[in-house]
Amino acid sequence: MPQETPIITEPQEFKKELGLLDSTLLVVGSMIGSGIFIVSADIARTVGSAGWLLLVWVITGVITVAAALSYGELAAMMPKAGGQYVYLKEAWNPLIGFLYGWTLFLVIQTGTIAAVAVAFAKFTGIILPIFSEKNIILSYLKYKISAAQILAIVSIWVLTLINLKGIKIGKVVQNIFTGTKTVALFLLIILGLLLGADSYAYHINLKDFWTPTWTHIEGDNIINVQTLTGLSIIAAVGVAMVGSVFSADAWNNITFTAAEIKDPRKNIPRSLFLGTLIVTILYLLANLSYIFVLPVKGNPNGTTAFERGIQFALNDRVGAAAVSVFLGETAAIVMALLIMISTFGCNNGLILSGARVTYAMSRDNLFFKNMSHLNNNAVPGNALVLQAIWASILCLSGTYSDLLDYVVFAVMIFYILTILGLFRLRFTKPEIPRPYKAFGYPIVPALYILIALVFAIILLIYKPQYTYPGVAIVLIGIPVYYIWQAKKK
Repeated sequence: MPQETPIITEPQEFKKELGLLDSTLLVVGSMIGSGIFIVSADIARTVGSAGWLLLVWVITGVITVAAALSYGELAAMMPKAGGQYVYLKEAWNPLIGFLYGWTLFLVIQTGTIAAVAVAFAKFTGIILPIFSEKNIILSYLKYKISAAQILAIVSIWVLTLINLKGIKIGKVVQNIFTGTKTVALFLLIILGLLLGADSYAYHINLKDFWTPTWTHIEGDNIINVQTLTGLSIIAAVGVAMVGSVFSADAWNNITFTAAEIKDPRKNIPRSLFLGTLIVTILYLLANLSYIFVLPVKGNPNGTTAFERGIQFALNDRVGAAAVSVFLGETAAIVMALLIMISTFGCNNGLILSGARVTYAMSRDNLFFKNMSHLNNNAVPGNALVLQAIWASILCLSGTYSDLLDYVVFAVMIFYILTILGLFRLRFTKPEIPRPYKAFGYPIVPALYILIALVFAIILLIYKPQYTYPGVAIVLIGIPVYYIWQAKKK
């Protein structure tokens, strides 16, 4: 008799491969990209002194850890693939959950993946000039495609292919790159603190440690330097936090992979706290090392890293400027290698986790149905491929940076809604088991909401170009939601 062809069925469940260490490294790795080496220049121009520069990072760290502690309760209650999307859907309604997932796929996750990939390519170009942004591969009218964009896309697909092989391989790559960049960053911090102790820069910064100023520039020229007092200080801190908040973002990505974490009710809250705390400490120490070796205030026309200071580090590369003080010309190569490792590892975490939200939305019939399939390696293969395609398009468009600026306000609103959902669920669903309860409830979650609201209001007033377009992107999702609902019926 002829043998029957065996039926190959798709896995119905994710594999639980992530332990506490893996989960913590995923949090750390997703947070640390290239921002910590760059954004302090803009913060220094906005607040103008060492004390206020550090305070911006302290506030960012406090609200990040506070949010992580609050998310821990939600993660322990609902350890499902999709994380924050699931929390918003359960706390409020499917529409709010969809709007988050829609914005995440359209801009937040894919835009970040594109931006991090291009940062990887840019710093590769420092070591291998063939990948420079100036190396134009294709040009048509005003539209140009550079070698850096092509390398960025290649890096996205390499990491996507790795993660298509399964969560086990994805976590190995994550652990290696996160461990490497964390140790390297820590060594550079120690080097800066030791060599910069009692330096000339340190004493300069100490003299006006709490003297806030806002340096307004146009191109390479200073327009005016505004002395800050009263409410203008609060406004400046809020504007300065745009960079630090994005540099400390993506910590919530671990919640997207909840279905693949061992003992998620314990390990997600622990990894959220440990991961955000580690990054907060590293970011503070990094900025402390910057002010040990470079003056905060500088001259945009300075010929040396010291003369340009933190404010006007060449191309805003504060990390490279600080390292150049004690490593000289080799600093550029050292920092380029560190940022290449950092961004590659960061993107692995973003790619690994982001597709789980698309998967969860598809399971709820709110996205293309075939996105809900797991491949033979028990990962959402179709969702990973679609994510890579859209992120690649954003790389080619060159608009990813603008899009990320646009959604900073929307991202903050979704964070606020999620933590408000924590309060709401305490009243509407008290019967759900809560293996972990938010630390310091209700004070710590309320503190986060208060600071985040002040930040959002400041953005509305002082950075309208960062707010209204982002709101528009979210609102466009409303008719899309009802189209999917009609299709489902």
